[in-house]
Amino acid sequence: MTALHDILAAGHRVVPGRRQVTIPADWLQGRTCYGGLSAALALDAVLREIPDLPPLRSAQVAFIGPLAGEVEVATQLLRRGRNAAFVQADVTGADGLGLRCTFVFMRRLDSTIDHDASPMPCVPPVAGEASLASAAMPAFARQFEMVDRPMEGVGWRRWIRLAQRNGTLPPAIELLAIGDALPPAAMRLATQPVPLSSLTWMVNVLAAKAVTGDGWWLVESQTDHARGGVTSQAMAIRDGDGRKVAEQMQAAAIFG
Repeated sequence: MTALHDILAAGHRVVPGRRQVTIPADWLQGRTCYGGLSAALALDAVLREIPDLPPLRSAQVAFIGPLAGEVEVATQLLRRGRNAAFVQADVTGADGLGLRCTFVFMRRLDSTIDHDASPMPCVPPVAGEASLASAAMPAFARQFEMVDRPMEGVGWRRWIRLAQRNGTLPPAIELLAIGDALPPAAMRLATQPVPLSSLTWMVNVLAAKAVTGDGWWLVESQTDHARGGVTSQAMAIRDGDGRKVAEQMQAAAIFG
C-alpha cells in the first residue's frame, strides 16, 4: 500500500500555484480517486503554496469528474482579509477538471458566545479488536483500519484511522483523508448492489487543531432522504473522547 504521507511528499511544484502529484491505483474508488484523498491533495497544495494561513474552518468540495494517475493541483488565493482567507484549489487529470475545492481559513476570534453540545460517550477500539476487511471493498478502503459501532437510523458509525501513519500530517489533511471513508448512508437501504457517486461535500472544522488518541476518529453518516437518484446525508467526525471536531454534509447520485 502507498501511504498518504508518501503520496504528498512525492508531489512536486511545477510553477508557482501549480503542483503535480500521482494518484496510485491502491487509492482508487472504481475508476476515480477516493474523494478524501483528492480533497487532501488539494489542501496539501494550498498549505505548501501559502504556508502562513490560519486554521482551516470550512471546505466546499465538488466532485466534477474522474481522477487517476498523474494530476495537477492549481491553487488560487481568492481573498485574504484581516480574519479569514478564501483559497480555491482545482485538481485536473487526463479527463479534465475532476475536483474543485474552496477552502476557508480563519483565525480565532474573541466572542461572548461559547456553546458546545456535541460531546457524547463513546468506546474507542481496544487492542486486538478486529478491523473490517473484505475483498469486496474498494481499493482505497484497505488504506484504513475500520471498526464498526452501532448507530440508530439509516447510516454508519465507524472508528477509522490511517493504516500507515507517521505523525507528520497536518490535522486538517488527516480529517479530510478519513472524512469520506464511510460508504454512502443510503447503501443501508439497498437490497442489491447499487452504484453511488458523491457529487458535493462540505466540511466545517470545529476545532482549530484537532487531535485524537492513537489515530482513531469516530466517523458518522446518516441520511433521512434518498429519492429520484439523489441522496443527502449529514456526517460528523469525533475525537477519541467523543468531542465533535467536524460536521459534514454530502450529496450523492444513486444509479439504480
